[in-house]
Amino acid sequence: MADNARFKIGLVQMRSGVNPATNLDSAVKLIGEAKSQGAVYVQTPEMTNIMEARRDRLLATIMAEEKDTSLAALRELARSLGIHIHIGSLAIKVTPEHAANRSFLIDPDGEIIARYDKIHMFDVDLDKGESYRESNTYRAGEIAVVSDLPFARLGLTICYDLRFPALFRALADAGASLIAVPSAFTRQTGEAHWNILLRARAIENGCFVLAAAQGGAHENGRETFGHSLVVDPWGRVVAEGGTEPGVIMAEIDLSAVSTARARIPSLQHGRRFEIVEPLAEPVHLHAVKTPR
Repeated sequence: MADNARFKIGLVQMRSGVNPATNLDSAVKLIGEAKSQGAVYVQTPEMTNIMEARRDRLLATIMAEEKDTSLAALRELARSLGIHIHIGSLAIKVTPEHAANRSFLIDPDGEIIARYDKIHMFDVDLDKGESYRESNTYRAGEIAVVSDLPFARLGLTICYDLRFPALFRALADAGASLIAVPSAFTRQTGEAHWNILLRARAIENGCFVLAAAQGGAHENGRETFGHSLVVDPWGRVVAEGGTEPGVIMAEIDLSAVSTARARIPSLQHGRRFEIVEPLAEPVHLHAVKTPR
């Protein structure tokens, strides 16, 4: 893999609804547009197949991995287009009562070369009564994942994982020069933190960050921030979307990774340390006169 490799990537920004077939049609169209513009890797956002707030309806609609029609169709699409398709995530049924929020990386032969289940669950209470409890529906993942593409090593994360820098450092330490963050960030948190967190993760790890996003007002009543983003290893925004569905294209120059890591070699400078609690009782030091 050459350090100066250049290649085009596409981020698909969506506004998924509650009907997986409709969402699949939108994804297929936009992935085709990215391919027509030269993308060899195309990423879709978190929850590509469905955005359903009601737990009962979600679990009644989604399928196990081997039966999921969106996954099968996108595997065939990767094969027909001859590109890598990174499905940011699908809601996949893993038990009668639980789903997995699962990414799939598909190669140009249509084979699944990596799977990643979102590790960190979005269980939060925001302003104005906006509240989420992903752990009620989704089973959290426990394994971090990196995968080799022909042109780079890719680290996989999903959405809320963005707030946990130790995961990103572990992926960078494992050789990732690209880290994917497919997301469905809320509008409220996106306005406050989306751009700055993505830039920080890129800077901290000297890598490209690729974040395809959901954007706009969804059928389920949720509003997502959009603004799909490509950030380079120096923290510069290479490409950014708005709030409407579409394709965001960028050319990746991998030499920027080695350049950034040479300038700021923080990956090599990390040290183990201990945290020590303050002593319960203060220590009083008595002055001692030293002889002249």
